[in-house]
Amino acid sequence: MAEGPTAKRVRRTKAEQRAETLEQILDAAEYLFSQHGLHGVTLRDVAERVGVHTTLLHYYFDDKPSLFEAVFARRASTTSGRRMAALEAYEAEAGDKPTVEGALHAFLDTDLDLYVEGGEPWMNYAAFCARVSNTPEGAALMDVHFDPVVLKLVSILKRALPDTPEEDIFWGYHFVTGSLMNTLARTGRIDRLSGGLCHSDDFKAVKRRMAKFMAAGFLALQET
Repeated sequence: MAEGPTAKRVRRTKAEQRAETLEQILDAAEYLFSQHGLHGVTLRDVAERVGVHTTLLHYYFDDKPSLFEAVFARRASTTSGRRMAALEAYEAEAGDKPTVEGALHAFLDTDLDLYVEGGEPWMNYAAFCARVSNTPEGAALMDVHFDPVVLKLVSILKRALPDTPEEDIFWGYHFVTGSLMNTLARTGRIDRLSGGLCHSDDFKAVKRRMAKFMAAGFLALQET
């Protein structure tokens, strides 16, 4: 009697096991920080969510701030890298005639697409960034990881709006990022206010509207 194929158990190396545990810790911390912020989460909370002892977390991280920074940095290079590439591509395409709306589409749509495509893990990261962006520790990490791509956007906006005071362009960006962070937070408030007409996790609906809406604000500043 012929034997069927025998399933072989693939044994993971210790390095692979450590890498998997690290990802589990980062995933758990990302979710908890997105819900409660840095100061509302303990290492014990993270350990309990992963299902390990707290001492294991100290094998990977010295303390909670180092874990917080690792969570922030893990996805930051992807989102900032994609936006930088989109802005550079738009800049090359637009040549001497960039528009405010075109630059904002490159900056905003690329990021919104990433959260839609990435599913729940990326949506958790979005909420995490939204929650911590208005804290001193979060703002410091924003400076480190996102300033280059923000300044690239500002440089294109300056060329699109040569007669607009630089101060107004920076204020315009400030309003854009405030709206973006409020969107990424997914608080559900717009769901309740609209009676279910709008949904806070409908990033595709946001993408269809945000760049155009914000571009009008930049142009309105020229008229004041």
